Amino acid sequence: MASRVGNAHPTIVFGELSGKVVAFKVGLLGLGTVGTGTVQLLQDRAGRHSLMQELEIYRVGVRSLDKPRAVNLPDGILTTDLQAIVSDPEVEIVVEVLGGLEPARSLIMEAIAHHKHVVTANKAVIARYGNEIFDAANAAGVYVMLEAAVGGGIPVIQPLKQTLGVNRIHAITGIVNGTTNYILTRMQAEGSSFDDVLADAQKLGYAEADPTADVDGLDAGDKIAILASLAYGGRIKLPDVYCEGIRQVSQTDIAYAHKLGFTIKLLAIAQRETPSAPSASSAPSAPLLSVRVHPTLIPQSHPLASIHGVYNAILVEAEPLGQVMFFGPGAGAGATASAVVSDILNVAAVLKTGHLETESASLHPLLACTHQDYCAIAPMSELVTRFYARFLTKDHPGVIGKLGTCFGSHGVSLESVVQTGIHKHLAEIVVVTHNVREGDFHQALAEIRQLEAIDSIPSILRVLEEGSGE
Repeated sequence: MASRVGNAHPTIVFGELSGKVVAFKVGLLGLGTVGTGTVQLLQDRAGRHSLMQELEIYRVGVRSLDKPRAVNLPDGILTTDLQAIVSDPEVEIVVEVLGGLEPARSLIMEAIAHHKHVVTANKAVIARYGNEIFDAANAAGVYVMLEAAVGGGIPVIQPLKQTLGVNRIHAITGIVNGTTNYILTRMQAEGSSFDDVLADAQKLGYAEADPTADVDGLDAGDKIAILASLAYGGRIKLPDVYCEGIRQVSQTDIAYAHKLGFTIKLLAIAQRETPSAPSASSAPSAPLLSVRVHPTLIPQSHPLASIHGVYNAILVEAEPLGQVMFFGPGAGAGATASAVVSDILNVAAVLKTGHLETESASLHPLLACTHQDYCAIAPMSELVTRFYARFLTKDHPGVIGKLGTCFGSHGVSLESVVQTGIHKHLAEIVVVTHNVREGDFHQALAEIRQLEAIDSIPSILRVLEEGSGE
C-alpha cells in the first residue's frame, strides 16, 4: 500500500481529517472529454459524497503539455510520461480514459503489475482483453472497475454485480449506442435517409469521421459482451458475438414498421437460451446464451420504443425481480465522469476500511470480477425469433402463393403478408413471420431467391416480442 504522506510532486489535496492530510492519490491517464469531466467533478466537491474530500489528483498524463485545457491544474501535475504514472509508488488508483486499444491496454496491465487499482471507461479494451486483465488483477489483488465502459453515466455494471446478483437473469436488451439511436430517431421523425442523417451526426459531433464502430454494431457488441459476462457469471469470446449494423435500414423499412405498429432500434441482446432452474442440491450449470447486436422491429408499446436521440436504456428481465430498466445519457463528459468517479469512490471506500491492508485479505467479492469459465454461445442459426422481410418481385401472377409455399416447406409460418403496389415495374411485398428457427428461415430465403419472379430482397430484420428479450 502506497504511503499517503511526503509526496514530492505538486498535488490537488481535497481533504484533511484532524489536521492530517488524508488523500487517495489518483493518477489520470488522458485529459480529453472524459478526463476533463473527471477532473471537473473531482474539483467541484460541494454537496457530493464526503469521501470525495479524500481524493487527490496526483498526476495527469497527456500527449502534449501545450494544448489548451478546460481545467486549471497546478504546475507539475501534467506529464507526458504516462509510464511513470502507472509505476509511481505514490499512486494508488489509476484512471484510464485514453480510449483506443494501445497504449491503454499496456498501461492498464503495467498498473496492475505495480499493484494499482484501475478505473477504466474503455469498453473496447475490456471486451477484447478482459480475460488477461482480470486474471492479472485477481493475481495482484487489485480491482479493475468499469462502470463507465457501458452506458455512460447509467449505473448498470455495479447493479449487475451486486443488487441483481441474487436474480436469475433471463435477458438483457439494450439501446447502448447513442449514435445509431440518434440516426434512427431522426430517420423516423423526419423521413430522412441514413446517409443524410449520418452526415449531419458527424457535423454535430455525434458520429466519428469513421463511423464504422457505431453504425456496424461493433461498439454495441463490445458493450453487450461486458454486460453478458457480468449477468451470466462467465467470460465471453468477442468473436462469438453476432454484430449487424444499421446501414441497410431504409426509410422505406421505417415507414412499413410504423404502419405495422413497430419502431426500429439497434438492440444489443444477451439472453439465456436454456432456462435452467437447478435444484438447491445441484451445482448450477453454465447457461447456453444468445449474445448479439442487430437492428430490430420492436412494438411501439415496448419500453425501449420511447428511447430517442442519443439516450441509452438497458432492460433487464430477471427472476424473481421481473423487469427493470436503466435509462439515461449514454455519453458525454458529465455522464461518463459520474461513472468514473463513482468507481474511484468504491475503491477508496474499500481502501479506507482497510479491507486490503493485510496480505491475507481477499478482494471484495461484490466489486471484483473472479469468474474463470467461458459462457457457451449458441450459433445464430439456432436462434428462434420473428422476422420482417421486404421483397421486390416481378409482376407475375401467383407470386405470393409461391412465397408461401417456399416458406411453408421450411416450417416458416407467416403472420402477415402485405403487397403495397407496383414501383418501377416491381411489386413490393412485406412479410412478418411467427417465431421460427433462424436457420430454417434462411434456408427458405435461399430457395425464394431462386424463384424467377424474385428481383431482390432489400431488407431482412428481426422482430422483438412484446415485453421480452426475444
